Amino acid sequence: MRLEFIVHMPESRTMPNVSVLIPLALPGPYDYAVPPHMAVVPGSIVRVPLGQREIFGVVWGDAEGGTPAHKIKAILEACDVPPLAEELRQFVDWVANYVMAPPGAVLRQVMRVPEAFAPPKPMTVFEAAEAPTRMTAARQRVFDALAERGAMAAPELARAAAVSASVVKTLAAGGHLTAHNVPGDKHFPYPDAAYHRVDLSAQQKAIANRLAASVTQQDFTPHLLDGVTGAGKTEVYFEAIAAAMETGKRALILLPEIALTGQFLGRFEARFGCSPALWHSGLGAAERRRTWREIAENRVSVLVGARSALFLPWRDLGLVIVDEEHDGGFKQEDGVVYNARDMAVVRARLAACPVILSTATPSLESYVNAREGRYQAHRLTARHGAARLPEIELVDMRVAPPPQGAWLVPQMVAQVGAAIERDEQALLFLNRRGYAPLTLCRACGHRYACPDCDAWMVEHRFRKQLQCHHCGHMEPVPQHCHSCGEADKLTACGPGVERITEEIIGHFPQARTIVLSSDMGGMAAQREAIQRIGAGEADIIVGTQIIAKGHDFPKLSFVGVVDADLGLGNGDLRAAERTYQLLSQVAGRAGRRAERQGFAMLQSHSPEHPVLQALASGDRDGFFEREIAARQMADMPPFGRLAALIVSATNPQEGLTFVRQLAAKIPPHKEIRVLGPAPAPIARIRNRYRYRFLLKATREAPLQGFIASWLKPFKARGSVRLSVDIDPYNFL
Repeated sequence: MRLEFIVHMPESRTMPNVSVLIPLALPGPYDYAVPPHMAVVPGSIVRVPLGQREIFGVVWGDAEGGTPAHKIKAILEACDVPPLAEELRQFVDWVANYVMAPPGAVLRQVMRVPEAFAPPKPMTVFEAAEAPTRMTAARQRVFDALAERGAMAAPELARAAAVSASVVKTLAAGGHLTAHNVPGDKHFPYPDAAYHRVDLSAQQKAIANRLAASVTQQDFTPHLLDGVTGAGKTEVYFEAIAAAMETGKRALILLPEIALTGQFLGRFEARFGCSPALWHSGLGAAERRRTWREIAENRVSVLVGARSALFLPWRDLGLVIVDEEHDGGFKQEDGVVYNARDMAVVRARLAACPVILSTATPSLESYVNAREGRYQAHRLTARHGAARLPEIELVDMRVAPPPQGAWLVPQMVAQVGAAIERDEQALLFLNRRGYAPLTLCRACGHRYACPDCDAWMVEHRFRKQLQCHHCGHMEPVPQHCHSCGEADKLTACGPGVERITEEIIGHFPQARTIVLSSDMGGMAAQREAIQRIGAGEADIIVGTQIIAKGHDFPKLSFVGVVDADLGLGNGDLRAAERTYQLLSQVAGRAGRRAERQGFAMLQSHSPEHPVLQALASGDRDGFFEREIAARQMADMPPFGRLAALIVSATNPQEGLTFVRQLAAKIPPHKEIRVLGPAPAPIARIRNRYRYRFLLKATREAPLQGFIASWLKPFKARGSVRLSVDIDPYNFL
């Protein structure tokens, strides 16, 4: 990947006219005048007029020129916040150029918290003064809390002491608490690199030392930390984080799933003495404002975040970690379309610091980069301590099918029962939400489809709803068929996790069963369920792919995969790779403690498939080498490049006309082939009709330049929208 850097002016120079990039999908920066009383530098966040409104933007450099002097408006305000670092501005420009998005749209990822552009308001805190003559139990708790934790704001003090706000207010009014004004934001605690160093195996220690040395040297090096499930990869890269702390640098850890943070935070706190800062969509507005501001002022030592944390206003970034680097959740599919794993490597390059990609099942791109020496490879080949990898058995459902009306073969049910008898846990995995993927009428054959998408409605029996998993449309499960009017004729076709839950409860009604799925109660409920499973408060877990991602359940010894074929036959470039990664990860939840041998059973109608054979034999590298050979022969990623153009419109004819105009003007290029146009596999989503072009290019071809030249004469009008996806992961 070739980096093209934008050269900016020195940070200290002020300018009479400047260009200001505005966080909107505009073609480029606008020129503004700097008032005589105001000093700004590249990176300064400013408030400027734009048409009839005012908006925040960022000084990007010298004025572009070409705007008549009398039309240049003046900057209204320079915000009291540190300017964005040059490396962050370079990152915005680089991402915009690579993914072919307007720079302002990328800048919007940085500036989503405008409340943080002003200093926090002072906060009143209270500390203990003279104790009251009449000391009640509630009042004593207030004084005890202050003695233990120091001065606190009134709401925090009331929570810590478990009293009402009126108790604190009365004590303050009586002079028993003294009020002081302090800066508004409470700073994040600094983790202690030496708080609790853990004993590492010789293999772990050797890798940890190499990673820590790379951090200390502060050079850009991509590292692939490749270790089997349960090998202790997290403990290894914790030592690299410790090295960053000891050199005064900041560390960023990206996780693909917010639900992973609970267990991760416990492990982090045990190692470093406190929790890291957090950044994800589940944070409240006040916490997002506080976190953004603290990072801008360089007071956050370590942050754990979702993919958007790459765009926070970092300074002194000394280490970037991408955990579960293979996970598709790092690809943002809407708005600015980018892969956070790849952009993390770019972010580290611009910060001149190491980046660690950690996984038990590397993406093929990272595997090839390590094999060819572009990444430093570090391999952990055994589970930590005396724990062993799980045994894996394939069940041929053509030979031994489940009983009629059931979805689990008898030997899988028996393994669940055996695990419960041993006071251990069993996990049943099916990567399909809801009760059933299709509902139809037995009388007339009517199938329930989404009114806004070309997709079937999924029954969620626990909620008594039908739901589209593409647009979110929901409706109650009907009592009568919408087509023929017959009552009690609707039937569910195929299993989802709710149906598997119903079946397994029928076998083990006394067992404690938990369903874990991304649509079961929201993030808080997911975190609570994961915590309960980890604490041993469940006997059976039924889950979708959310259960496969990095969780450590000490009592889990058996994993049953209900449909190992799901995902293998969809024609996706990465179908085999993704299925291998997913099933390997979910099987790897079993037997992560030395005292329990893990066992996984996979139900399949095609157990001879190379993916399943590789899983059963443990021949991961053999599978990767075969997949690499097939990709290389077809010039597919990572040996070739792909891009997708998606045209959508509410009026199908309007979209089709635009697509035909594009098709008629495809430029010739010997290294780039344009396939299509064709209707997208899911041709209608949210009542928008969708068409796709797929571009296939060599590694050296100027793909972005080709697309820019092709699209330059065209402008999407009316209901038509055009989006570009460089390095697509989703082909729907």
